[in-house]
Amino acid sequence: MDAVDVVIRQKLHSDVVLVRQVAEYIIGAGGKRMRPALVLASARACGYQGNHHHTLAAVIEFIHTATLLHDDVVDDSTLRRGAKTANAVYGNAASVLVGDFLYSRAFQMMLSVPGDRVTHVLADATNIIAEGEVLQLMNCHNADLSIEDYLHVVHFKTAKLFEAASQLGALVANVDEEIETGLKNYGKHLGTAFQIIDDVLDYSGDESQTGKHLGDDLAEGKTTLPLIHVMQYGSSNHADTVRTAIESGSRDDFAAVLAAVHSCDALPASRALGESEALAAKQSLNPVPESIFKKTLIEFADFAVLRRH
Repeated sequence: MDAVDVVIRQKLHSDVVLVRQVAEYIIGAGGKRMRPALVLASARACGYQGNHHHTLAAVIEFIHTATLLHDDVVDDSTLRRGAKTANAVYGNAASVLVGDFLYSRAFQMMLSVPGDRVTHVLADATNIIAEGEVLQLMNCHNADLSIEDYLHVVHFKTAKLFEAASQLGALVANVDEEIETGLKNYGKHLGTAFQIIDDVLDYSGDESQTGKHLGDDLAEGKTTLPLIHVMQYGSSNHADTVRTAIESGSRDDFAAVLAAVHSCDALPASRALGESEALAAKQSLNPVPESIFKKTLIEFADFAVLRRH
């Protein structure tokens, strides 16, 4: 990860001062760096000994950071990781344009890594993530969203980058198809588990730990898994409360919605689905040879569901 940070700092350089300021602001804000770590761990689990995985890990982090910049503008967010969002500090225009810079820089960097499939995987992932953002936007204030549709958005918007990160480690190591497919599926299930728990934490977390305002998803009219559970299994009154809150997109009803969520065990049920996805992720690693790096990948899956922020 130290080597990846060196690459990130080098590739953040721009003669345009504002580009450097905004990019360094959001990357310097920290975060779990789980996606680039997936590239490193999956590559080493496949026996890779070179250094192209450092470049690809930085590429994944740049793509992820670009999506955060754009997300915060679309969602009008003001807090991320316990600090003001870049758009709150520098404005929406700068955030969008620097996000574009990070996307284009990522594509410049990936061209330095041998192998056409690396470029194809990253290009496809970036396109699918963009489609996921649009799907989520279309589904805002949609109280009739099904679990299947919810998971479809999760796969596109979140899990796809986890999937690409894990697959890249296999590609750079040039392993056989069975191991590559296993790592790809591992990333997909891991990313799904990660997002489900994120959605659970929006109704159960501690703001000082999550680094964002509780109820943000509700205020944006997002129909997440705990709310879908209430509307499917809760009382008619609780279901009506949740439906009204989603359609109005207001945090004013957060206390009533929270009571509805707790009334029908929506959080344990949602967490159970996250745990099943984490288990599927670990099972997908069966073709991967035993090593300390495979153990790390397994621990990532455990972390995805046990974390509190």
